[in-house]
Amino acid sequence: MAAAATMLSIQGDWDQVLREAEGEVWVSCRIPGKPTIRGSLTSKGISSDEVPEVTASEEFVVQEVTKNRITVSCPEENISSTFLSPYASFSHIHEKNVSYLDISSGGDLGVSSSTDQTFKVWETHNTEVKSVLEGHTRDVFSCKFFPSGQEVLSGGLDSLVKVWSVNDGSCLATMKGHRGSILDIAVVADGQNVISSGQDGTARLWDSAQGACIAVVDDSYSPINAIAVAEVGNAVNLGSPKEIPSSREVGTEGKLVVLAREDKSLEGVSLHSRQSFLDFEDSDAFNCCTFISSVGVLAGGLDGNIIHVDIRNPKSAVETVSWSETPVLSLVPFRDTYVASYGNGTCYIPLKGSEQVLQLTGPNRQPVFQVI
Repeated sequence: MAAAATMLSIQGDWDQVLREAEGEVWVSCRIPGKPTIRGSLTSKGISSDEVPEVTASEEFVVQEVTKNRITVSCPEENISSTFLSPYASFSHIHEKNVSYLDISSGGDLGVSSSTDQTFKVWETHNTEVKSVLEGHTRDVFSCKFFPSGQEVLSGGLDSLVKVWSVNDGSCLATMKGHRGSILDIAVVADGQNVISSGQDGTARLWDSAQGACIAVVDDSYSPINAIAVAEVGNAVNLGSPKEIPSSREVGTEGKLVVLAREDKSLEGVSLHSRQSFLDFEDSDAFNCCTFISSVGVLAGGLDGNIIHVDIRNPKSAVETVSWSETPVLSLVPFRDTYVASYGNGTCYIPLKGSEQVLQLTGPNRQPVFQVI
């Protein structure tokens, strides 16, 4: 397991507290193998442009402050971090924890599921609920927009994969075949095919219009916690199918699906030929995975590790980092880097070419299940 990095942390609602006169928030520096350095930041007033004037206790230095951003350093450990607060917060869509969410390609619509057993499509500019999707009999674990933005794909605890109309909330197709909860889903190309993974250890390719299973892409005893699909081009030879593919199979050529498993393994399978091209094992279960390039895969573990694997040389990791000792719950590519969310409510964006890390704040120690 990779040693956790030295990291700065700040009180989740710092932006609100520091707008108050004499408002005070905690700040800390966690150093592996050494006592945590603890201190505080105090507001001494608000400037004419509504930016707080902040001073730090002797262990820390405030380098920069804006309305939504603060940069703090710990000179003793030669480390600094920038914390970014939310620009908007949507609190009335669900009554309990948000389990999963996605944003349409155009950015105008969001879809989310909650432990309050609601599943909704809403408008991002005003959070008005556009449609309530009703049909899953138990919690929805995963939901994603199709590229068109007109349909939503979902998978739930009830073992069903469903396709929904965004406009009227009707269920357009239901896919049955998994013998346990659906843990993740992905849309292939334009969405004529979709793929799902489950507690039963299978990954299945579906005809999304007919709701029919085209193939079981992978089958093992271990639950597949997450999947990621990408075009890898000529980076590796994905082989040819042993049998003539179904006419319903569309857009699978040249694509690799990565499977993040509970048994501590990361597997890559050609969607078209069904041949395995990646088999990597780590120290703990994998919770999430994503492509960061046509050859680079990131996978996050229960132990807090983030593993970078090159599919051309998958036997050893390119890099292993650990921003937190709590489980990695979500990974998503972002510009030339990525965003990682953790079970303790932290979200990190490592800045390329720098040792500095941007942290998204606000969850206040509650798990962040999904970043998009």
